[in-house]
Amino acid sequence: MVDTLREGKRRVIVLGTGGTIAGRATAAGDNIGYTAGQVGVTELLGGIEAPEGIALAAEQVAQIDSKDMSFAIWRTLAERCAHWLAEPDVAGLVITHGTDTLEETAFFLQSVLAPSKPVVLTCAMRPATALSPDGPQNVRDAIAVASSPGALGVVAVCAGTVHSAFDVQKVHTYRLDAFDSGDAGPVAYVEEGAVRGLRSWPVSSQQDARELFEQMTNAARWPHVEIVMSHAEARGSLIDTLIRERQSGAAEPVEGLVLAATGNGTLHRALEEAALRAQAAGIAVVRATRCTQGRILPAPNALLRDAGALTPVKARIALVLELMADQPAAD
Repeated sequence: MVDTLREGKRRVIVLGTGGTIAGRATAAGDNIGYTAGQVGVTELLGGIEAPEGIALAAEQVAQIDSKDMSFAIWRTLAERCAHWLAEPDVAGLVITHGTDTLEETAFFLQSVLAPSKPVVLTCAMRPATALSPDGPQNVRDAIAVASSPGALGVVAVCAGTVHSAFDVQKVHTYRLDAFDSGDAGPVAYVEEGAVRGLRSWPVSSQQDARELFEQMTNAARWPHVEIVMSHAEARGSLIDTLIRERQSGAAEPVEGLVLAATGNGTLHRALEEAALRAQAAGIAVVRATRCTQGRILPAPNALLRDAGALTPVKARIALVLELMADQPAAD
């Protein structure tokens, strides 16, 4: 291995996990009938030049369609990130990822790493075999962010925009600029390889992250947390079924519920009544708004706690990590 410290170079490590960015289609004009996770990360880096003073290295962590993301892959990815972030010559990391669960992976990694170096997730909306793939430019932009002085925390880079792990959401099914940061706005833009900052980079408690990371690596299993949406004519029968499963001694009973609530955390009456029964049965219950912007403003005397600005999928991750503290350690 090249001694980059002796050469005066810093490294950016590119970790591949699959996704559309690594997808192949049988025809170059097909942007939707492709198979994700086919092209290796080393091949994705072909033809991409590193910025001056930067050396690139690649590692394949997984090769999946991100809709099938799992706790096991998250754990491995977090461990590989921690390994590379500890290397003194590593400036930052890039993770190539599918778009479907990118926001979840980003929030998870920020929660368990709280890195003082940049960890940059990037993606593509068109497969690698497309006539005009968007992946190569996104990778270039991600490398620019990962090697940028002052950058830190977990962010996502897509279509020249840098989003915080706390705020990023996929908001469009098809267009190249598929991600948004809601009313918080982006962290920065990447313009011809230069990073133009707009607001603070994501920061969270490193002590809390160390504790969560240790709990994650020692846990025998991850807590079972489900998401249930409130809507017109919602019923509590699904929640009641989960309560009965828990009380019957199911192998992996539900331990937490996230309610994708309407508006400022409001719930259909029948769903709220069932959620209160779940809470009384020992299931942790959290409300998160299904709105794409804003946050839940706490109401006095609320019977169910809320997730603030977290989306339902991010609130689920936060609850999984919270409940993990009560899990027995692996043998």
